[in-house]
Amino acid sequence: MGQIVKMRSYPDASFRDVTAPNADTLYTIAWIDVGKEPWVFSFPDMKDRYFLFPMLDGWTNVFQVPGSRTTGTGTQTYAITGPGWSGTLPANVTQYKSPTNLVWILGRIYCTGTPEDYAAVHALQDACSLSPLSAYGKPYTPPAGTVDPQIDMKTAVREQVNRMDAVAFFTLLAELLKTNPPAAEDKPMVDKLARLGIVPGQDFDRSKFNVDFATRVPQVGFDRIMLHFRFSDGDMMDANGWAYTLKTGLYGTDYLQRALITAIGLGANRPQDAVYPISRSDADGNTYDGKNKYVLRFPKGAQPPAKGFWSITMYDENYFFVANPINRYSISPRQALKQNADGSVDILLQKDAPAADMTSNWLPAPSGKFILMMRLYWPSPDKPSILDGSWTIPPVRVQQG
Repeated sequence: MGQIVKMRSYPDASFRDVTAPNADTLYTIAWIDVGKEPWVFSFPDMKDRYFLFPMLDGWTNVFQVPGSRTTGTGTQTYAITGPGWSGTLPANVTQYKSPTNLVWILGRIYCTGTPEDYAAVHALQDACSLSPLSAYGKPYTPPAGTVDPQIDMKTAVREQVNRMDAVAFFTLLAELLKTNPPAAEDKPMVDKLARLGIVPGQDFDRSKFNVDFATRVPQVGFDRIMLHFRFSDGDMMDANGWAYTLKTGLYGTDYLQRALITAIGLGANRPQDAVYPISRSDADGNTYDGKNKYVLRFPKGAQPPAKGFWSITMYDENYFFVANPINRYSISPRQALKQNADGSVDILLQKDAPAADMTSNWLPAPSGKFILMMRLYWPSPDKPSILDGSWTIPPVRVQQG
């Protein structure tokens, strides 16, 4: 807590900390507890480089998001205050009020991945600062971090959560509720949870929970969450085999939507900052398989409209990177994509390398099943735009011959 974690390079195929990692931006991350006092976060002039520093509360709502789109690229300083704090802040420090004591700063700074650009982004990361308000303006060194050897650092976090039994899960939920209060609009759900022995501010009352049913709760719950991907009452949309949502970052009382995003892309941004279309199957409705070769063709002038950047990432069927001979996990215009004679651009999705002159357009696939995710950062607010449906993603087709 209170440390700035600086990812110095893109994750590789061994990365298992979160699902659906990206290989387009270097994460600059911190977790802070603003229960005792505010924390002050500063970052330097980013010049013309795209970045954003979304701030998430304990419920993964993005309550503020300074960055290129919202606040510009100049030097900025913010005091993040807890739900019960009142006081005076130094001049030139902007207050951001967190609804919960737990805050996750999930910064992303665009990087091309070259040694030179890595060095430039590292300098920006090193110029970021984070300190308690009481230490602001003074020399400050974060306390040394400690690692609990009992924590499993090899198994994906999602898997560890999914295999918790119901009593352990609800016990932890009740503990977190003590310092991360539910919103006023959550009252109907809070009343329901009380019947299970989960009351904000109190320990979990196991006596109110039906232990005979306990073993079934995790699997039933997870199945219902994943079912929401296909049957969501408008939360999820589908275009040419690409499923996406414009309901991320702020969830209100849409608990299933928040749970689904947590399962497949923890820490998602608001749609104005990023949209994440996912494709599990080709134009014919068949799931992707590395035994086939696929092509995604963007017509001339119809590449994804984004003011930040766009990319397509390859994942295995569990939403993790796929090891490949060129260590390429995503593809975007930074690969200097080759155009066809008519100005269109083909993205080649296949296990084996294509002809040498098309390597720039190749996104390596595994030998088995895989999933595609497109990222549109700062999707264009003007037509054509994915935000209003005036731009749609082309289908992915099996290459013939």
